[in-house]
Amino acid sequence: MHTQRTAVAALALFTLAACGTDKGSASSTPAEPDVPLTGTGWTVDSVSAGGTVRKAPAGAGIAFEKGRVSGSSGCNHFSAPATVKDDTLTVGAATSTLIGCPKNLQWYETALHKTLTGKLAVRLSGGKLTLRTGKGDSVTLTRKPAEQPAPLTGTAWKVDALVDGASISTLPRGTAGTAHLTFGKDGSVRGNLGCNRVSGMAKVTDGTVTFGRLTTTRMMCKAPAMTLERKLLTVLHGPVRYGIEHRVLTLTAADGTGIRATA
Repeated sequence: MHTQRTAVAALALFTLAACGTDKGSASSTPAEPDVPLTGTGWTVDSVSAGGTVRKAPAGAGIAFEKGRVSGSSGCNHFSAPATVKDDTLTVGAATSTLIGCPKNLQWYETALHKTLTGKLAVRLSGGKLTLRTGKGDSVTLTRKPAEQPAPLTGTAWKVDALVDGASISTLPRGTAGTAHLTFGKDGSVRGNLGCNRVSGMAKVTDGTVTFGRLTTTRMMCKAPAMTLERKLLTVLHGPVRYGIEHRVLTLTAADGTGIRATA
């Protein structure tokens, strides 16, 4: 398991206000002012870096929420803060999962991370968002139709990361995609902890899930799976805070440890 320290590109702001015009051309069409980004998802179309245009893979996208941006390169997930002034976005440090990606995805992800860093010129026009570096490299995105967050109950949540305060860690090697939870409308919770199946009851109130006694099967698995299971059971105990941003669920215990899962 690797705690993320790598700075990746990210964006965060509630509204891009008064983006202005593209200063590179007197005939440029003015960008749309006061376009709200909070709660808006963006699909990454392509990345242009070093003279090469790389089409984004399926699933690559960004969502703006509460002064941060979270997203996926199509392989790894990332999250970070940023600041905007006039038509310039300055990207701050970020956290990212470190899943080993196939070569074709890794080439795209590397280009995306190198491009979305430092100061970026922002242009919004016709539902398209363009972020451009001083060297002329750019990322183009398309605004997604408005969508409601995934509901807590009835959704199969796949655990994809562990949280410890502001740090995000990948799952133990070999356990990706094994742990999942589903909350029932009847107050039940069922799923898998990466090794054993789990079931029990969980009371959902405003912003809190209070787990009752959970029962599990008794299989013995290899060390990475058992490590993940122990960490999950530590979080899934008593009252924990929950939050949903689009299709991402976070469960956080009182000590700041938690898990992140995707619908």
